[in-house]
Amino acid sequence: MEHVESQVIALSILVQLSRRVREAATREEINFIAVNESKQLLSYRQAALWTMDGGVVSVSGIPEPDQSSPYVQWLAGCCKSWRTISSCRSCSPEDLKGDCATSWDEWAPLHGAVAPLSLRGGGVPLGLLVLFREEVWSDHELALLTELAAIYAHAYTVYAQQGGLWSKVRKGAMQNRVRISAALLALSALFLPVRMSVQAPAEVVAKEPFVVRSPLDTVIDRFYVKPNQQVAEGELLFEFDRTNLNARHGVASKAYQVAAEEYRQAAQTALVDDRSRADITPRRGKMEEKATELSFSRQLLKKTEVRAPRSGIVIFAEQSDWIGKNVSIGERVLSIADPQRVEMLIRLPVADAIEFALDNQVRLYLASDPQHPLNGVVRHVSYKPETTPAGIAAYRLKADFSNHSPVPRIGLTGTVRIYGKKVSLGYYLFRRPITAFRQRLGW
Repeated sequence: MEHVESQVIALSILVQLSRRVREAATREEINFIAVNESKQLLSYRQAALWTMDGGVVSVSGIPEPDQSSPYVQWLAGCCKSWRTISSCRSCSPEDLKGDCATSWDEWAPLHGAVAPLSLRGGGVPLGLLVLFREEVWSDHELALLTELAAIYAHAYTVYAQQGGLWSKVRKGAMQNRVRISAALLALSALFLPVRMSVQAPAEVVAKEPFVVRSPLDTVIDRFYVKPNQQVAEGELLFEFDRTNLNARHGVASKAYQVAAEEYRQAAQTALVDDRSRADITPRRGKMEEKATELSFSRQLLKKTEVRAPRSGIVIFAEQSDWIGKNVSIGERVLSIADPQRVEMLIRLPVADAIEFALDNQVRLYLASDPQHPLNGVVRHVSYKPETTPAGIAAYRLKADFSNHSPVPRIGLTGTVRIYGKKVSLGYYLFRRPITAFRQRLGW
């Protein structure tokens, strides 16, 4: 009679647990019921729930398991060994190998029971419900545990059909096929031919500008033009300080007058005194010397005014940078350029250099108008790299703009893309690592 009553009580508890599971709103609530409220039906000291996609998701007595704790890691290792079982059965350290078997006494009672949460139709289980206690599990208790596992598995199946996390289990095979296909597609894409290209800073500069240099070794006194101003041929650009030159011209003029007077007096005296004729030649030579010095001083005064040798725009930094500055003969002061004749000045860093040659295609993206790139072709490539103002070793390239491209303003800067020969996409993406690897190994 007592046996019948115990069976009725167990059946009643099983019905209540089934109702609790059906009323559960989340997966976490199902996990809690599985490891904590199952104790109403079965006697155990520890319980854990392990899933195929989440590992140990719930442990009895704690709200959320710490995946880094030694106990949870030991449980995960044991469950991975039991994941292929197809029916509920008891377990012991003898069923395991390695650390899982030797550490059993440290983490759990001697006797355990494992129940797979299988989908309808069998197959790989969703997870495992594991119970531990000191007493041996009876066949009757394992039968009850089988029913409990079926209830929890059914709940997870319904949850998966409603779009929960467990739907990943059914979709696992399909996702694996998609991943493999994507990996193969990405691998084959590495062999697609693409055109090699690199980027470098560039500037719009004048093509063949006329350089105006200082004809004197003196100080610039005044500028008559502004940067980027349009000038006509013969227009006054700047002038030098005339203070020293005027003084020099005055001294030369006085010296010439004295030498000319001495020559005149010597010539008059020679008319009446034959002995004075010997002084005429030296006096005339001195007068001619002073005349030459006077002519030279006049020429220097004329050079104090520097005029435009041709029409164009004036290119220099600021007037204040030159006014009052002492310049040397031949020093560059400014340039005069035709605004319709421009080119790209490209500084390609040595680290980004590719196999380029004349007539390579380039495309300039101006910083002021990046949406309308300008096309061109390489016209000049420097033989050796040089150090840029930024301290980077770079090749100096010049490129002509295409005829159909609008003429940009001199001084605009941007980024240019230089196109080379066709290579595989894999080499294009991993060119730098490959170069560094080969340079390091010397192979």
